[in-house]
Amino acid sequence: MEATLTREQLLDMYYYMKLTRMVEERLQRLYRQGKIVGGLYRSLGQEGESVASAYALEEGDFLAVMIRNLGALFVRGVRPWEIFTQYMGKGTSPTRGKDNIVHFGSVERGIIPPISHLGDLIPVMAGIALASKMQRKRSVALTYIGDGGTSTGAFHEGLNFAAVLKLPLIVIAEDNGYAYSTPKHKQMAIENIADRAIGYGIFGETVDGNDVIAVYQATRRAIQRAREGLGPTLLEVKTFRMRGHAEHDDAWYVPRELLEYWQKRDPILRLETYLKEHGMADETDFEAITRRIEEEIEADLQYAEQSPMPDPRIALEDVYAEAPSVLEGAPRPREHAAKTRS
Repeated sequence: MEATLTREQLLDMYYYMKLTRMVEERLQRLYRQGKIVGGLYRSLGQEGESVASAYALEEGDFLAVMIRNLGALFVRGVRPWEIFTQYMGKGTSPTRGKDNIVHFGSVERGIIPPISHLGDLIPVMAGIALASKMQRKRSVALTYIGDGGTSTGAFHEGLNFAAVLKLPLIVIAEDNGYAYSTPKHKQMAIENIADRAIGYGIFGETVDGNDVIAVYQATRRAIQRAREGLGPTLLEVKTFRMRGHAEHDDAWYVPRELLEYWQKRDPILRLETYLKEHGMADETDFEAITRRIEEEIEADLQYAEQSPMPDPRIALEDVYAEAPSVLEGAPRPREHAAKTRS
């Protein structure tokens, strides 16, 4: 791996990757204790591509994640207590208990709330990119999709729209070999998802998703093209989720040999090896980062455990938007029609 990143930046990414894994390990324990509301979708083995791609963004850029991109949220400033309270459905969570998992946004941190329906985030983020272009800003919009999601209609419509208008959109396509339990070769007839970029007339690239430096550099190249007005990029990352679709899925359909193959390519261990081989860090540095994360998790989890469940009276709050001030005092449609006829 060739790096243009500094030691501090690489250790920073290592921290976010390790934070993601350790928070998810704690979430797994909470799930088995019956303290999680809904399902748990881990990113075990995929932490690197989420962290590296989000790390390549700059202030003012926009990000929309899917259920397995927890590391990207941490890079954008989300803290573990927000994740714990969100999964536990607490009243102190970002959605105040109205939704769970990572279904929340943060305008000030440039995080767009995700949509559960696979593929539908692409046209939404194309719209964000269009707004950026119309306002003559430098902002880019980045989002993720799984290999199965690239076979949906919304994915194609959104990416084609972005291609025609040369919008500053970056789509990270995560090829982890399975769409839930369906192997990739049974739902698409191509080997590389990036080949689909040819059909839209946009740039496509495939990188090793467990090589965090390669993902960071490829994302930076996509960002540069977007800021230069060269349009969207479909960036495919080859990776593998080392768990089932969710904690209720034991992934019986995945061959053991395939798991062993990817286990040797664990993104966190690979970055540790790289840092040690280049004399940039040693076991003392890794242990210090681990202790820091343990302390942060303990404090944030304690806060989440002690937080109250949501007040039912807030259920109807923030459901409807307030009418824009420009419409205040304007006649209702029927009144307007009557005045027009008279």
